[in-house]
Amino acid sequence: MESMLNKLKSTVTKVTADVTSAVMGNPVTREFEVGRHIASGGPGLCWRIYNGTKKSTKQEVAVFVFDKKMIDKYQKFDKDQTIDSLKRGVQQLTRLRHPRLLTVQHPLEESRDCLAFCTEPVFASLSNVLGQWDNLPGPVPNDIKEYKLYDVETKYGLLQISEGLSFLHSGVKMVHGNLCPENIILNKSGAWKIMGFDFSISSNNPSDAQPKYTCKEWDPNLPPLCLPNPEYLAPEYILSVSCDAASDMYSLGVVMHAVFNEGKPVFQVNKHDIFKSFSRQLDQLSSMSPALLNKIPEAVREHIKMLLSVAPNVRPDADQMTKIPFFDDVGAVTLQYFDSLFQRDNLQKSQFYKGLPKVLPQLPKRVVVYRILPALTSEFVNPDMVPFVLPNVLLIAEECTKEEYVRLILPDLTPVFKQQEPVQASNMILLIFLQKMDLLLTKTPPEDIKNSVLPMVYRALEAPSVQIQELCLNIIPTFANLIDYPSMKNSLIPRIKSACLQTSSLAVRVNSLVCLGKILEYLDKWFVIDEILPFLQKIPSREPAVLMGILGIYKCTFSHKKLGIPKEHLASKSLPHLVSLSIDNNLNLNQFNSFMMVIRDMLSRMEAEHKTKLEQLHIMQEQQRSLNISNPGNQSEENKSPPVSDNQIDDIFGSTSVNGKETGSAATSSQPNRMSLTLEEKQRLAKEQEQAAKLRSQQPLAPQTIKPATTANAQAKDLTSSLLNNMTSLNSLSLANTVRPAPVQGTTMSAFPSSGPMVGTMGTPMSNGFNPAMGFQTGGSGMGLRPAGPGLYSGMASTTSTPNFGALMQNQGPTGQTSRAPDLSALDNLFTPSKPKVPLNQMGPQPTPGTNTPWISQFGSAQNTQTPMQGVSVGMGGVPSGFGMQANPFFNPQNFSQPAAAPSMNPSGVKHSASVNNDLNDLFG
Repeated sequence: MESMLNKLKSTVTKVTADVTSAVMGNPVTREFEVGRHIASGGPGLCWRIYNGTKKSTKQEVAVFVFDKKMIDKYQKFDKDQTIDSLKRGVQQLTRLRHPRLLTVQHPLEESRDCLAFCTEPVFASLSNVLGQWDNLPGPVPNDIKEYKLYDVETKYGLLQISEGLSFLHSGVKMVHGNLCPENIILNKSGAWKIMGFDFSISSNNPSDAQPKYTCKEWDPNLPPLCLPNPEYLAPEYILSVSCDAASDMYSLGVVMHAVFNEGKPVFQVNKHDIFKSFSRQLDQLSSMSPALLNKIPEAVREHIKMLLSVAPNVRPDADQMTKIPFFDDVGAVTLQYFDSLFQRDNLQKSQFYKGLPKVLPQLPKRVVVYRILPALTSEFVNPDMVPFVLPNVLLIAEECTKEEYVRLILPDLTPVFKQQEPVQASNMILLIFLQKMDLLLTKTPPEDIKNSVLPMVYRALEAPSVQIQELCLNIIPTFANLIDYPSMKNSLIPRIKSACLQTSSLAVRVNSLVCLGKILEYLDKWFVIDEILPFLQKIPSREPAVLMGILGIYKCTFSHKKLGIPKEHLASKSLPHLVSLSIDNNLNLNQFNSFMMVIRDMLSRMEAEHKTKLEQLHIMQEQQRSLNISNPGNQSEENKSPPVSDNQIDDIFGSTSVNGKETGSAATSSQPNRMSLTLEEKQRLAKEQEQAAKLRSQQPLAPQTIKPATTANAQAKDLTSSLLNNMTSLNSLSLANTVRPAPVQGTTMSAFPSSGPMVGTMGTPMSNGFNPAMGFQTGGSGMGLRPAGPGLYSGMASTTSTPNFGALMQNQGPTGQTSRAPDLSALDNLFTPSKPKVPLNQMGPQPTPGTNTPWISQFGSAQNTQTPMQGVSVGMGGVPSGFGMQANPFFNPQNFSQPAAAPSMNPSGVKHSASVNNDLNDLFG
């Protein structure tokens, strides 16, 4: 690696030293900056060619430098002759001006070390391209080493040389005298130019029709640079010391042969015995072998054979050569036409440019980019020609790389982006650019897009021409993905909306809506909801096409996965707008059906989304409620428990709405030490107990075994335990003004929970009524109280889900009691939530253990434990008169199977109190 760097350093140092030593001090360096060594040319490739720039204008040039060190080995006389010959050639070239001759930008300047002059930018000499690399920098530049001539370049190059000779012979009356690949230069655009007039011969009688030229005799003693290249000289030049225009034509024939034969001339000449070599060459030319020209294209083979004829009068002249069919190639003709454009008027140019797109694909890219493109961009200074030139430039841009586009095309396009005069040409330019917008946005750098391309699109949207607006709106969706989001949001969309609202053209308005619909996918959801959808309501017209365009935007936004319309917007804005549009009288049946289809889809999604939301909210509330139930708080192990608070009751049973009214503990009382249960809460509890009984009947347990409760049962157990602890104060409950009947025979269980823990027959703690094994009895034996013992569960049956309350009437014997019906006014208080509530422990004296009231004892059968609800307000059976079972809708069997429905009253002759009737009306309708 270090050796490579050292080699590179030495090469750069050497080149810099060469340039410094060769050019330093030469007057040409005052005005021109000399660059790197790129090629060589001229007689014997003695001129080194450097690229350079003019200091004042930064114009690119080529600097030809002859280093006098090359001839240090010669005598002074030979040196002087060589210098004089080179000077004469450059001076002659400087005086001549023609497109086929190399253009001199700065005349020859001489210094002590070198000769130098400047010309138009140069690529290389034809000799370099054909493989002669003498006097080139080392290593040879890759662009020269890898350069291959295309057929069109060869044809047109030879045609250009023929045209240059025609100018010299016919116009200047001059013979070049040394036409060879060394003196043919390829400029930066690839055009072939003639130089090297060191041995040119002017006519002695330029005014005569037949000019005469004086030729110098060949002197082999002169330095090589003082003699023409003998391999390209005509035989008569050496053998008869004569020359004319035909001698140059012979040289042209040899050049054409060399071009098709990898740079090799027809014959190799021995420079030390030139006369003998030419004599032998003359004989070979007289009987030319076909193998000599086998690499020449057949179309030009005969013409080259004529050019190489021994007899000068047989050779075609330069003007004739320019007209041979070989040069009628479409590419060569096209290039020739470009070179003569300055002679054409606008009409001729426009016709040529219209047909050019058909020819460009047939030409090599190098020819198109470096030959045709500069000619096209030079026409941008003519505003009337821009609409004809621009399509060809953009066609070439498609074949260029991004780097070539930025370097060669964009600088010339930038002024065209902003052109607005003349108006007609400006409109055509806008149309052309819009059709190629994807190309411009793909290859143009972002900064130039923002500064040049997008302003042109905005100008098209605001153009007075409806056609331009329509085209712009139709094309925008095709390149919307290439526009950066801020520009689209802040500049493009507002102009589209403005065009839609302000135009008087229905086509522009509809196309604006279609354009917006197609670019919705590139926009942000909330931008669409905040800017696009409200804009739709501002559109004034109600033509069917406009309405369908509005519907299309709604539908695209609604159905697109990325966008979508929130249900709140659907309900408040989108659906009202669409419904009002759907009944427009201008719509036909199919259009109306389209509206209704979208409206139905929106309604369905809105319903589904909101229903899902409510369901999820309900589930969350239930989960929160379960958490509150499962964590009721630490309860004291003492018999004394705090009263149940309103919030606890609310957490357990929630608040329900019957006929639009809220009921529950929170609605009935705000005092923390009071509790009241509504009929509906009692109804829900009975439902839960009945379901627990069903589960127990389906999964019977062993008489002495209780299965572990499930998670839900455990939660219910915890709840009941909490309620039992909280309702210890209910132990002293008694009904005022009521005659308590005697204890039911055969009963050994208290009507209220005892102060100590309850145990079963085996000493196992028993669960409350929420336990599946402890619910309401569903057996046919009824709900009567049963003795506790090993046969506690033996009397169950599952013949019906409705409790049989007949046993209640049978077990309630009026032992030691009067036949007077009990006063149930206290029950009215329980079923009348509107009345002031009194704590249950204040409703009467605490009964003695073992004493039961008949309305409470009906829930005490088959259970050793009771829920707080059982000990408070749920026993109503066995009452002979007053508020009986048939008059209470809670005891209707339907209440247990469908607790949520409001059952109808069973008509009877029993009269109810006014407060009870009002509450029942509120609860059940």
